[in-house]
Amino acid sequence: MKLLALVVSFFLLVGCATSYQKSGFTGGYEETQLAENVFRVNFQGNGYTKLPRATDFALLRTAELTLEHGYKYFVLVSESSTVNNSSVTTPYQTQTTGDISGNSFNANSFTTGGPVTISKPSSNNTFMCFKEKPKQFSYDAEFVYKSIRTKYGIKNSNS
Repeated sequence: MKLLALVVSFFLLVGCATSYQKSGFTGGYEETQLAENVFRVNFQGNGYTKLPRATDFALLRTAELTLEHGYKYFVLVSESSTVNNSSVTTPYQTQTTGDISGNSFNANSFTTGGPVTISKPSSNNTFMCFKEKPKQFSYDAEFVYKSIRTKYGIKNSNS
């Protein structure tokens, strides 16, 4: 019974899109500081995460880092998004049920298994932070931070 509860818990854990979190078993964000005001953020989703969510969460972490380091604005120096596809073949299983009525036998079969494609999105931002609004196009970090957190109903900070 304990094993069944453990297996069910595992599939509930991995059966959801990656939440906004530091990188872990089900994905998340990582960052690297490249200079005093330059950072790179990567967000990796799991097989249940859609690419727009991964892109939004990379942008959210970008805004958070900007604010955490005392800046108000950021400019994306480079950004990229990819989806890595992998294929897994699960064993075929057929279940047949039937009933006997007089001299006849009625049966139904249901087959599962075969190839499954898993798509894992990732999004990367390299960005510069500014205390004053730069002349080129820039994002207001506070606005981006509030907007994306509201969109996904994120209540508390995970950083």
